[in-house]
Amino acid sequence: MGSREALVTIPQIAFNHNKANNAELEIFDLESLYHRKGMAHDPSEPHRVSFFALIYVQNGTGTHEVDFKPYPFKPGSIVFVQREQVQAFDFSHFPQGKMLIFTQAFLDQVHINMRLPNYTPTHLNPQHSPLLNLDDDNRNRVDTLIEQMHLEMTQPNADPLIVMYLFSALALILHRLRPEVSQEKLSDEQSTKFARFFDLLQANFHRTRDANWYANQLGTTYKTLNLTCKAAADLTAKQLIDAFTTLEIKRRLVVNQSTSQQLAYEFGFEDASNFVKFFKKHSQMTPGQFVKRHTTPKL
Repeated sequence: MGSREALVTIPQIAFNHNKANNAELEIFDLESLYHRKGMAHDPSEPHRVSFFALIYVQNGTGTHEVDFKPYPFKPGSIVFVQREQVQAFDFSHFPQGKMLIFTQAFLDQVHINMRLPNYTPTHLNPQHSPLLNLDDDNRNRVDTLIEQMHLEMTQPNADPLIVMYLFSALALILHRLRPEVSQEKLSDEQSTKFARFFDLLQANFHRTRDANWYANQLGTTYKTLNLTCKAAADLTAKQLIDAFTTLEIKRRLVVNQSTSQQLAYEFGFEDASNFVKFFKKHSQMTPGQFVKRHTTPKL
């Protein structure tokens, strides 16, 4: 082995439309991930997903990592993973369960046809957890709904609308069990405005972190944008912008192995020193310390 060790990068995993028969939704056994042969990536290593995932553990224990934080699971646990998050599975105790993965296009279709809670970026609030532990009654309901969804999807004349209704029922039940992420207080106007704000943030976070700029782009006031963000994610607009930026920096530090100098330029900081100060303020460690903690030497 040479004196220089190469670092393992985080692969980007896209939704496989061919495998899902262009349904924008796929359901499969969790254990298939550690039985599959010839996979392009190791699911137990950090990887970034371009879709939403709902991981339902029926048997087994372990720790699922989401955006570099560990969450211990047990039978009846559900882990919610939002698109563009980084995750890593723990198969050490051979957990069993179901995986539901779906795209934004699928959610858009469900929203058009029926009622569904908004998938707001609660992962940006450190007080919110992607982990939900179900009691026996709700485990039975979730088992039934997932089984019925899968059954309908495998019918020769499968009806996408039936699948959407079942998915909506599942989402509403799980949503009710997570009162800390409830968005019922959002009006339709606020919901639309927040969705536009988050789209703008995803497109411009590396250019500006000025909440007033986003408010102007939305044709609203800073105060109104703040109220909307507090209702949607329990964060001010500025807190949400900084949380999103910090999380994206973390991903690029590990995914792209970018240097502080590169990221300072990419994110519009005056210099690397200001970039490091910003990162340390929001993550309680330097970029170098973060990279050391979340990369694995390749032997």
